[in-house]
Amino acid sequence: MPSNADTRADKNAAPPLPAPLAVPVADSHTHLDMQSGTVEEALAKAASVGVTTVVQVGCDVRGSRWAAETAAAHAGVHAAVALHPNEAPRIVHGDPEGGWSRQGARTPGGTGALDEALAEIDRLAALPHVKGVGETGLDHFRTGPEGKDAQESSFRAHIEMAKRHGKALVIHDRDAHADVLRVLKEEGAPERTVFHCYSGDAEMAEICARAGYFMSFAGNVTFKNAQNLRDAVAVAPLELLLVETDAPFLTPAPYRGRPNAPYLVPVTVRAMAAVRGIDEDTLATALGANTARAFGY
Repeated sequence: MPSNADTRADKNAAPPLPAPLAVPVADSHTHLDMQSGTVEEALAKAASVGVTTVVQVGCDVRGSRWAAETAAAHAGVHAAVALHPNEAPRIVHGDPEGGWSRQGARTPGGTGALDEALAEIDRLAALPHVKGVGETGLDHFRTGPEGKDAQESSFRAHIEMAKRHGKALVIHDRDAHADVLRVLKEEGAPERTVFHCYSGDAEMAEICARAGYFMSFAGNVTFKNAQNLRDAVAVAPLELLLVETDAPFLTPAPYRGRPNAPYLVPVTVRAMAAVRGIDEDTLATALGANTARAFGY
């Protein structure tokens, strides 16, 4: 009989390699800087199962610089740069709980500090190997009323940046569907807009489809309590679907709670194909083409 220590070790162990996809796909949103092992190891493991491209996403200035540098060094990596929605109020108010950055508590910097950080994101967004501006958007789950103004101001700045540089806009939308859609309408969305880790329902998917927004689904589409996501996968136009890991988060079932990584994309692809009632090669072909079109590579 296994000991408690053995059971805990199993839960922390990397899931096994899935069967390879016959048609290559891209992980449209990952955080290699938060995963164990080297970038080279992660890319090789992913490629061995048919995940040949990843979009590395920055969430603060430091992470965005790393994303840009990593994309410059690896042909199979594209970068997206931004201040995460929770990072903006943290910069303004110095909130050690509500932000993304892992640098610990800080002295409130005010709007001037936010402008300075956005200027650096703007500089990075101009680089040719940076294909997206994001993840940006709104997060009403972690940020209270006192941080909403900073979040929305940052979101609007990122929208302008994406349009000016001709880059994809990558949206983080948590418990903020109506406000995210409102701001996009008020500002005018970029030509290529991606709802990362899509979290709406079928009705919202139809709204996004009419606007031409891409919808990227992560491993949580496999969770038992995520019927709303499966309903959205079923109705979203095939040409607007993307797949992602958001690794190391949102590991798909049956490995939920264990470390996620780009090589697990096939698990989610197969779940999405089953929901739509199509074969995995057909879906993978669309996903590969859609991701290249969304990010312009």
